[in-house]
Amino acid sequence: MASRGVYKGRKRKLVLAFDIGTTYSSISYAFPAHEHISGAVIPTIIYYDKEGKVKAVGAETMKEGIYEMAEDNGWTKAEWLHLRSEVGAGKNVAADIPPLPPSKTVLDVFADFMKYLFECASSYIQDTHANAAALWNSVKNEISFILSHPNGWVSTQQNALRKAAVLAGLIPDNVAGHARLSFVTEGEASLHFCNGYGLLAGAMNKNEGVVIVNAGNGTIDVSSYSMGAEACEEVAAPQYHFHGFVFVSIHARNFFESFLSDSPFASDIDHIVRCFDKTTKLRFRNAEEPQYIKFGSTRDNDPAHNIRFGQLKLSGSDVAMFFEPSVDCVIRAVLEQRETARKPISHGVLVGDFAASDWLFNRVSESLSKHNLNILRPESHVSKAISDGAVLFYLDHYVRTPVSKVAYGNFCHSGIANLCGLRI
Repeated sequence: MASRGVYKGRKRKLVLAFDIGTTYSSISYAFPAHEHISGAVIPTIIYYDKEGKVKAVGAETMKEGIYEMAEDNGWTKAEWLHLRSEVGAGKNVAADIPPLPPSKTVLDVFADFMKYLFECASSYIQDTHANAAALWNSVKNEISFILSHPNGWVSTQQNALRKAAVLAGLIPDNVAGHARLSFVTEGEASLHFCNGYGLLAGAMNKNEGVVIVNAGNGTIDVSSYSMGAEACEEVAAPQYHFHGFVFVSIHARNFFESFLSDSPFASDIDHIVRCFDKTTKLRFRNAEEPQYIKFGSTRDNDPAHNIRFGQLKLSGSDVAMFFEPSVDCVIRAVLEQRETARKPISHGVLVGDFAASDWLFNRVSESLSKHNLNILRPESHVSKAISDGAVLFYLDHYVRTPVSKVAYGNFCHSGIANLCGLRI
């Protein structure tokens, strides 16, 4: 791949990339001669009061006592934005998503969160760069924004995100403002991240392709590319599936609601799920060993439901069952990509928050190795792969030959072919 050229613009420029994920979001940015900054991910959560005013957002929602304050004051928690059908395509999971505040639409919440991310970026840049005030004033009215989104989103969802960006005050609602906003699929962002961090070295031999799986919290995005001298070529139609890391929690909750239905601790299921998310879900790696969720004190006991000294004991096979739909989805999607790809594929790369799960990685690697597929994952940076990749997409834009996700046309009669179709 050719190295990046020197910036030749007449004035300073700032590029901001927002990855608004299902459960966590991240920001990356670039100045000329200053690639990007990595930092902590931010919870994609907003608490609203009864009047629809923002009371806590992002990192603020993780402060000690916020959950109790929200309960006491009747605040509504808005989360899982990508899974809501108004912007995404989550109708099949709508029953598992808590409702928004009555006065708020999905676009309103996206706009509020974009505004918060922009304020975070502004504060960070002005706090960490020399001549911060002059620097910010020179770029703030001409910032280029890149928003990432799942592979399956098309112009309808992009238009909705554009409206949210206008509502958030990121860009004006005119031609010049719209021109400052770009979109990148999570598949393309993952490719640029992998290439930028050297993860594709050795994974793509000449005339071969690679499958890139962005295993996020909401969706599993799967894309396949081959490397040319100057650019990458998409060699199979990209896919996305609602089987991200959050669905492990949904399956766990369903299990707890059934298993603890007649337990004195049935009212603690919300807390048990939160504890599961922070501990057991992250460290699970062996289905042969019992798993424990610490949620209470030593005085909390219910032997009939495997609760002793404030811990719920689960069999490893039960926890593995929570992961199984996602594991099967990744394996099936990778094999479908290889089957339909225009070039042979022998390697895959697993990135995204879910990629940090040893259970997912080991199960996927073990299964696909039987099909002569070698699966790799980065040692770090996985949580910010999409926002970092989005910046690199803006700078490099390697993908020149995408494969259409759908085809349409009409049957006609000719001496050459039976189908006249137009691919998009």
